[in-house]
Amino acid sequence: MRRGGPEPPPGSVSRLRAVAREYQAEKVIPRCGGCRRPCCRLESLVIELDWPRLRALWGIEEAREAFDRRLARGEGPPEIRAEGGMYYAHGSVCPAFRDGRCAVYDTPAKPPGCTDFPVYEDQGRLVADLRCEAVEPDEVEARLLAAFPPPARLRRRPDRRFPFLVRWTVRGQ
Repeated sequence: MRRGGPEPPPGSVSRLRAVAREYQAEKVIPRCGGCRRPCCRLESLVIELDWPRLRALWGIEEAREAFDRRLARGEGPPEIRAEGGMYYAHGSVCPAFRDGRCAVYDTPAKPPGCTDFPVYEDQGRLVADLRCEAVEPDEVEARLLAAFPPPARLRRRPDRRFPFLVRWTVRGQ
């Protein structure tokens, strides 16, 4: 058993990721240029960062150990939290969002989660963030039904803590 439930059926994670990638490419990315609420400006997003990306995005020049000590004393950027060797930023606009664009879009500093947003696989489930104006849950579900035909069953639920997230679980395939 995994934290959060049973193991997903074999092959389902790769199919979930494929559905997410295809939806992003066909429906989300074409709308990004005219979006009224770019995800980079959403203060409620959590950005998962490794040390090189954190250092690049926040312009940190000190050694990691010194930064971690400063962060532990509450003297680091207030939007950054450290956990399990990773860093999480939330509560502020991404520092790479400048002049209405991502300044690190095609660079190694771009966090992987930025590429995955707003439809992504997470622990054997597909998640869609409804704060993105390009996300149509019924269309995402139709794609899932095509990727997981009967006898598979889909279960669609809003996230209890974050009602703007919708999660689909695939069972019985």
